[in-house]
Amino acid sequence: MAEKSYYDVLGVTKQSTDEEIKKAYRTLAIKYHPDKNKGDKAAEDKFKEATEAYEVLRDANKRKAYDQYGKQGVSGGGGFGQGAYQDFSDIFGSEGFGSIFEEFFGGGGRSQRRSGPKRGSDLRYDLKISLEDAALGGEFKIEIPRLETCNDCSGSGATNGSKPQTCPDCGGAGQIRHSSGGFFSIATTCPRCHGKGSVISNPCKSCRGEGSIEKKRTINIKIPAGVESGSRLKISGEGDSGPNSGPHGDLYVVTHIKKHEVFERIGNDLTLTKSIPLAMACLGGEIEVPTIEGKTIKLKVPEGTEPNQIFRLKGNGIPYLGGYGKGDQHVIIKVDIPKKLTKKQRELLEEFAKESDESFGSYIKGKLFK
Repeated sequence: MAEKSYYDVLGVTKQSTDEEIKKAYRTLAIKYHPDKNKGDKAAEDKFKEATEAYEVLRDANKRKAYDQYGKQGVSGGGGFGQGAYQDFSDIFGSEGFGSIFEEFFGGGGRSQRRSGPKRGSDLRYDLKISLEDAALGGEFKIEIPRLETCNDCSGSGATNGSKPQTCPDCGGAGQIRHSSGGFFSIATTCPRCHGKGSVISNPCKSCRGEGSIEKKRTINIKIPAGVESGSRLKISGEGDSGPNSGPHGDLYVVTHIKKHEVFERIGNDLTLTKSIPLAMACLGGEIEVPTIEGKTIKLKVPEGTEPNQIFRLKGNGIPYLGGYGKGDQHVIIKVDIPKKLTKKQRELLEEFAKESDESFGSYIKGKLFK
């Protein structure tokens, strides 16, 4: 059986780009890595085979020589067992196979101490506000539960007078390395100290060794004019306290605007519907229109106003967040058509019909006055 070419080993072609070759090798390396397939000689052989192929095809000069002369053109340059490709940083990042281990064990491949102070978690608070509050801005008092450093143990988690001890299993590293006897070793989170690097033999009674306790905190926040539903306001340092007396995270206040009985918001514009009587639509007049600020504006309705006609009140909408100016307010006119007419109203409308439209007047005369 003919020996497979390096391209066939990686499942690519001679026209494949460097990025496609790198992607193909990464897939095979993850699949056949010896530490994932312990005791599987066939998988280890495929891993070596793929690595040998990639070592050649990743190098432009070696790839050219291989394309012209085959393996003889790169003799001594390939072969995983002969000290070939060892630096995996270009394909798996600066931490080499750490990114592979992350896929296998959820981050166990990164070697780092976890016993030092760390930043606390960010918190989210959903705040419901009125449309008026969104338009005008305002100050609100909110109460949030958050983790704060335990005062009794100063965040150490140990009873006052005692100290956490270096974890005997990991020696304070927070991780334990396992070797498969092959080329690589795997670092996993220490099961005893859970990555902290230290253990507490005499835990604090107040926080039960956690170093922090939950408390409710009341803070005042200012909501700027112009916020929308989903707007996020960041308040630095008001999140959870960090492990091992680390700094607090941040608080994000997310606004949700309640539905208004009168106004509808569209971007920075406001719309409302105003009804007028039939006579005003025909003859014209003046109406009072409310604004989001609680005031009223007189709006002139010209004669001959039609149903659903829209009038614009410039600059009476919502302020632009972080900018200048405001949106507009739009008034949609509805015309009230009376359901029942008095005798006098009917006579006047019939007379109006005769005067305004001869054909309609004839219809009335023919149908209504037989």
